[in-house]
Amino acid sequence: MLRRRLPVPFHNRRVALIVNPLSANGKWHRSPKLREFIHRHFPDCVYDQVRDKAGMVELSRRLSLENDILIVMGGDGTIADIMQGIGDAGRLSDVVLGILPFGSGNALSSSLRIPKRLRKAIWVLARGEARPIDLVMAEGRIANFVSVGATGKVVHLKSRSIIPGLLGHLIAGLSLFTTSRDAMEIELLDGLEGRRPFDRLILRRKLFDVVVNKTNHFGYSWQIAPFARVNDGYLDVTLFNVRAYTYLLNLPLIYFGVFQKILRHFKVKKIVLRGRGLHLQYNGEMIETRDKVEMTVLPRALRVICPKKRAPVA
Repeated sequence: MLRRRLPVPFHNRRVALIVNPLSANGKWHRSPKLREFIHRHFPDCVYDQVRDKAGMVELSRRLSLENDILIVMGGDGTIADIMQGIGDAGRLSDVVLGILPFGSGNALSSSLRIPKRLRKAIWVLARGEARPIDLVMAEGRIANFVSVGATGKVVHLKSRSIIPGLLGHLIAGLSLFTTSRDAMEIELLDGLEGRRPFDRLILRRKLFDVVVNKTNHFGYSWQIAPFARVNDGYLDVTLFNVRAYTYLLNLPLIYFGVFQKILRHFKVKKIVLRGRGLHLQYNGEMIETRDKVEMTVLPRALRVICPKKRAPVA
C-alpha cells in the first residue's frame, strides 16, 4: 500500500519535515515501511530524532529560519510545539505549515478537513492550498484550542499516566465524576454575545469548564466547539455552567456538539480568567495550575496547507 509514489511538488521551495517519533505510541520506530515511505517522498529533509517538547520547539525555531515550508508529522501537542518554534523565530507570517496527522487526537487536522490517512494527507500537501488561520496565545503558548477547568484537569492527570493514547485519556477522564466547579471571574473583551457587541463584560460564576477554541474539535473527533471558525478573528468561548452529573449525563450530546448550543457562548478578542489553582490545557498539553489565565487571538497568523475546493473550513 505504501509503495506507490505520490507527487509532492513544492516548486523548488525549501522544505523540512519534522516527525515526532513518540506519536501514535511510537509507530515511527516500529514501522520500517513507514519510515522508508516518508524518506522516499521527502528525501534529505526529515528530522526525527527529537523526543522532548523543548527540543521540538528549538528544532522548529531553527528550521523555520532556513525553510519556506515546515511539515509536521505528529499530533496536536507536536503541532503546538512547531507553531511555538515558528513564532519564537518571528516567522509566523513567512512559513507555511503542512500537517501529516500522526497523533492520538488530531483536532486541528479534523477541523481543517485534512485526511487522517497518510496517503491522502500527502495528496493534500501536493494538491492543496495555503490558507491563513487564527491562533490562540495562551499564557505565552501558541495553540488552537484551550480549556480551563475539568478537561484541563483530565489532561493534567493524563500527563502523569504511563498508559498511552485513548485508554489513558479515558482512565484520566474518570476524574470528571468527582470534579467540582471552580469559582471564576471571567473578563471578556472586545466581543460578541450572539449579535450583540460589547467592549468589556465581567462575569462571576462557578464553572465546570471553560472552552476557548479556534478549532471545532478536541481530540478523537470530539466536536467541542460547534460555533468556532478558524479564521473569523475571534476566540470562541463556551461556558459550561453545569455540575459534573449534568455534564456526564449529556456527554454523548457534548461529544457531537449538540449540548453546547444551549450554553452561554461568546466571540471575543481577549479573555482573562481568575480563580484559584485553575487547571489549564492547550492542544492537549498541560500548563501548570495558576490563579490567572489570559488568552488573546492572533488573527490570520499562520498559513496551513488545506484541501482545495471544499466548503469554508470551520
